[in-house]
Amino acid sequence: MEKINPITAILIIVFIYPIIRGFLFKYSSKDMKLDLEELNRSISFIASLYLGIYYSKKIFIQHDGGIYRIIYEIIPVNIIRYIESKPFIIYIIIVPIIIFLIYKLLFLILYFLNTITLYPLLDVVESYLRKKSNIFRSVIGALFQFPKAVGYILLVTLMLNILSIFYTNEAFNKYLESSNTYNYVCKKVVIPVTNSKLARKLPDILNNSFKIVVKESQNIKDTPNKNISGKTIVYYNGVTLNEGVKSNNEINIFAKGLVEGESSTKGKAKILYNWIGNNISYDHDKAVKVLNNDFDVRSGAISTFQTKKGICFDYACLYVAMCRVNNIKVRLITGQGFNGVSWVSHAWNQVYIQEENKWINVDTTFYKGGNYFNSRRFELDHKDYNIAGEW
Repeated sequence: MEKINPITAILIIVFIYPIIRGFLFKYSSKDMKLDLEELNRSISFIASLYLGIYYSKKIFIQHDGGIYRIIYEIIPVNIIRYIESKPFIIYIIIVPIIIFLIYKLLFLILYFLNTITLYPLLDVVESYLRKKSNIFRSVIGALFQFPKAVGYILLVTLMLNILSIFYTNEAFNKYLESSNTYNYVCKKVVIPVTNSKLARKLPDILNNSFKIVVKESQNIKDTPNKNISGKTIVYYNGVTLNEGVKSNNEINIFAKGLVEGESSTKGKAKILYNWIGNNISYDHDKAVKVLNNDFDVRSGAISTFQTKKGICFDYACLYVAMCRVNNIKVRLITGQGFNGVSWVSHAWNQVYIQEENKWINVDTTFYKGGNYFNSRRFELDHKDYNIAGEW
């Protein structure tokens, strides 16, 4: 017998518990008022979590326009710098305060509305049900608990989603990734609100479609990764790193022409980032094949440039090829990215900005979800950095 996913089991239990309880205890106006008040708390809490996280990100992480930018500029500079140096403060201190204030306001509004509308209606329903059979009252009791059951499953899913960002246990992450129920609720309800534009894109363009395979070799020179010693060859989605970042005249001529007229390293790197992000589409079919260990696919810079399609490793390889021909120091980074549901294998880049004497993060795969060129929010959804190659 196949074991049920524990995350799925938890969500099923929290959903059916109030429905079963409503069926067993039948409909009661007094109980329903208490349940309604509890439901108001759940709704207020869920909504405040959504709104608190959404607007906190808008103000303290993105602050890229409109009222959010104005609020950000009002805050003293020394406080802003301190927050940016310790981004966890946003989630540990700022977000909880904003959530609490929104929660209290929403609960008071719902309580007032229920007092003048739903509470009198519940008394009328109970008067009507007194003439009905116990089974009928039990069924009505179960039906009236349905909104509460939905509230519970949303609340638990949201808490698991937030927990997954900070508690990165491998087994826990696998359970989340393999739970169809959790994934469905996340993608349909949680993600569009908590992560805004980014998360609406990432579940479709990012999955565990990046595989690294290490094989024994008799030729040490074949080893593309300076960080891996010994007689090994490292394959990334079926190709070596050197094969992946390999360029050709077509790419070289195009990449040079693309940045013609731009003198700064950062300006050139940004132009290349924008072009790849705008012109390369995510290859869903290839992602599925790689996910199923089918490496009979073309990978790397050349095939990606020719087909204008690829997955994260291909995006990163093409960026390397375009940077190298323009004499920009570049790295290919492997690690994990958070796609709004769980942490998955991912690849991106770093470029060295000579004028500023520092490396910055660049993720062309995430381009369609927001600004990921030296973005402040990079640390929130990228982790376990490993330099696969540097040129």
